Amino acid sequence: MTRVAIYARYSSAMQKAASIEDQVRLCMERAERNGWTVGQTYTDMAISGASLHRPGLQSLMDGAAREGLDVVICEALDRLSRDQADVATLYKQLSFHGVRIETLSEGEISELHVGLKGTMNQLFLKDLAAKTRRGLRGRVEAGKSGGGNAYGYDVVRSLGPDGQPVTGERTINPTEAKIILRIFRAFADGTSPLAIAQDLNTDGIPGPRGKLWRDTAIRGHRARGTGILNNELYLGQLVWNRLRYIKDPATGRRVSRMNPEADWIRQEVPDLRIVPDDLWHRVKRRQGEIDATPAVQGIRKSRFWEKRRAEHLLTGKLVCGTCSGTLTAVGRDYLACSNARKLKTCDQRQSYRRGHLDTAVLDLLRDRLMQPEAVAEFVKSYGAEVNAERNKEVEARKHSHAALEETDRKLTGLYDAIADGLRTPGLLQKLEETEARKADLQARLAAPEPSPVRLHPGLSDLYRRKVADLATSLQDPAIRSKALETLRGLIERVTVRTDAVSGEPVLELEGAITAMIEEASPGALRGIDQCSFELVAGVGFEPTTFRL
Repeated sequence: MTRVAIYARYSSAMQKAASIEDQVRLCMERAERNGWTVGQTYTDMAISGASLHRPGLQSLMDGAAREGLDVVICEALDRLSRDQADVATLYKQLSFHGVRIETLSEGEISELHVGLKGTMNQLFLKDLAAKTRRGLRGRVEAGKSGGGNAYGYDVVRSLGPDGQPVTGERTINPTEAKIILRIFRAFADGTSPLAIAQDLNTDGIPGPRGKLWRDTAIRGHRARGTGILNNELYLGQLVWNRLRYIKDPATGRRVSRMNPEADWIRQEVPDLRIVPDDLWHRVKRRQGEIDATPAVQGIRKSRFWEKRRAEHLLTGKLVCGTCSGTLTAVGRDYLACSNARKLKTCDQRQSYRRGHLDTAVLDLLRDRLMQPEAVAEFVKSYGAEVNAERNKEVEARKHSHAALEETDRKLTGLYDAIADGLRTPGLLQKLEETEARKADLQARLAAPEPSPVRLHPGLSDLYRRKVADLATSLQDPAIRSKALETLRGLIERVTVRTDAVSGEPVLELEGAITAMIEEASPGALRGIDQCSFELVAGVGFEPTTFRL
């Protein structure tokens, strides 16, 4: 039996979700003509084809590697990717797993398609980017926005003489303009960005996008023109093309780069001026004085931003138990609530040593989660849930068997009628429809019957041994990265609070149950959509507390 998957994508929010449905329908028709049964459909909506880091595509590649596929069908090669190198990478990976690609436009994909179509798609992206930039530059030179909006302005919604929406026009927001002037005056008078942010939050003034004010939103980056204090639009000057964005081939993320100042486009927009010249120059003068201090000079000399930051077990997983804010680094080895330290909106100001938190969480992962009684309860509830779903598939197969037998009886009657000399257009049409129905039913029944879920009875012991091995692997630089990634996948989040009576820190760890099962017994959950079931973990899987 040929195992087939469909992939569909549309790239722009301007396109319609129906595009996905159309692609899938056409691919299904191709599969039916070839006598194939489609096992899974993967989709990505409103995501560019210039990156491989798409959820649907990643799921497809995982399915090809772990579950086994024979064919991937899509509308065209550019649905998989428009990037020439990415197309080649996808082709190599799928070929390695014995999976071939077939598209509605090009047929079965070979190395020739990868080379020619990949080049054409890459040129399309380059041409599209050039045309987009040309259009944006024309808007900027006309004094209109080149994209996005800044704090202090409202987007103007209006129609032009031709009845079409007018884009790129802005007007000053009087309320936000007063806040901008307040920030500029406070900084010019010697108040730090952190103190300004705290004062604004204390006064209940919402920041950009309605969130709390942070010092970074005020300070920004002088060279890049970011932050309230560096936005030249407040001076009545629109600056465009200061930055360009390129894709990091390792991560697929866009990274900004400074353009030469000679390439910047400047346009006077006096109607959008908020800050007078004298106040602007006072701010620039104070920024220059700060830059000249020995402390700032030392920081710049160190060029710390060029050094790769070490990856840690709990990065992005730690939550303050008082305000639910994130815990961030304060100094080299300590973590604390960012809301308490920067915004002053939380009373939990205690800091915690990173190494102690890492050790405590590893202990929790190994010794306090996945207890035998908890695992037994989970296996029971999970198996019942999944098997109940698979019982529906078994019932559907029974109906298909019955329908196939009925179809065979109908075909026998039609064959007998033809053998007796009956020849009518309606009879022949009925015969074709019934034969097509039989072929469809046979294709459905050709798929293997779903088997019951059986999880390893010694899952908890397997899990603890695996976690212990992973914890040891953290000390080996050669395999630390992989072990760290696996361990992080076992953690949903860690809530840290301080006990009101003892003053001791208490950790509450929430584990990713299905990830734990998969780590203990690889492939145990294969073929199961773990997001399609509402699972009740049972006793022992509630968040586990731990005192340092």
